[in-house]
Amino acid sequence: MFAQTDRLILRRFTPADAEQFAAYRSDPDVARFQSWEAPVPLADARRTVEQFAAGDPEAAGWFQYAVDLDGVLVGDLGLNLSDNLMQADLGFTLATAYQGQGYASEAVRGLLHHVFVDRELHRVSAECDARNTASARLLERVGFTREGLRLSNSWFKGEWTDDLLFGLLRDDYLSRPLDRHLDRQPPTPGPSA
Repeated sequence: MFAQTDRLILRRFTPADAEQFAAYRSDPDVARFQSWEAPVPLADARRTVEQFAAGDPEAAGWFQYAVDLDGVLVGDLGLNLSDNLMQADLGFTLATAYQGQGYASEAVRGLLHHVFVDRELHRVSAECDARNTASARLLERVGFTREGLRLSNSWFKGEWTDDLLFGLLRDDYLSRPLDRHLDRQPPTPGPSA
């Protein structure tokens, strides 16, 4: 286990995660702003999860953290550690059924605590498609500063897209008086029956 919040555990992937991983990454809504195409075949998911499980979180490059809610894989967080081992890029994915309930913010806050407090990284960056307003709001909610907009920067799934750039420094993270683990905002109520 790398980090624990009130509701979630950030842990290493295991082979048992492959089916849930394939299920949420096969959702077209989840894949819309991500680098992969849906659906994700189970055989591919098994290979990917095996690679994730063998990764080294302290080595340069991407490491995927499994987001676990009561023994259920509900998403994953990616951290791309730079060659200097003091900076990283962040990515996150959450199954549709668990969106809108504060889990993504809570998971990201848990990982930020781990990398800034336990590992003392200097900076974490993130970028997202400018149309992905939910991800941009999440990054701002957990303390990232919007640092820029690159117009028509990425050729992505057959079209040019704009990229929003975000950053968070360790000093800024440590100076914030907010609870860094939890999204204290109440979940948006669903439609009434």
